[in-house]
Amino acid sequence: MAAEPAGAAALLPGQLRRLAEAQAALIERLRRRLAFQEESSVSRQDYEGVVRRLQEEEKAHARTKDLLTKESEKLDFALGEVEVLSRQLKREEQIFEKTLDSIKSKALMELTQKDKLINKCNEIKSRIVKQEDVLKDKENEIQALQRCIAQQKQTLKTQVSELKIQKQQELYIAQVLEKKQRKGFK
Repeated sequence: MAAEPAGAAALLPGQLRRLAEAQAALIERLRRRLAFQEESSVSRQDYEGVVRRLQEEEKAHARTKDLLTKESEKLDFALGEVEVLSRQLKREEQIFEKTLDSIKSKALMELTQKDKLINKCNEIKSRIVKQEDVLKDKENEIQALQRCIAQQKQTLKTQVSELKIQKQQELYIAQVLEKKQRKGFK
């Protein structure tokens, strides 16, 4: 029976050495992972810059939308005027055939104004569509950044957990060694 503890004691330093080497390799892997994460992470400044640009785009979108509303009101007003003028033209055509040319030219001017307003409205709508595309791109970019941050948080939690396990292992080894030393001194 006395030979067994001596044999176990002879194996213990080799096991401790292998355990220390395994821990050193684990620490090196964790250092490499941390270095890789630092290279692949997005800085808070970049994230905040993207958010600021998104907010600016949203403000510009709101201004363009207000402009569209105003231009639409002008267009509706002009369309109403054109309708009134068209009816008036028919009545005056029956009553005043001599003034037909002047009334037609006035109606033509209103139609030209209407076309200009419609063109302007179409341009504004086109700008809004472009800005909405930009906003969607920015939102997608923010979502990608948020996913990256969540992944980094998960990786850090895993690393912290691994470090806690390593610390518990070291504490256990220290306790075992301390018990062995106490037994050796007695």
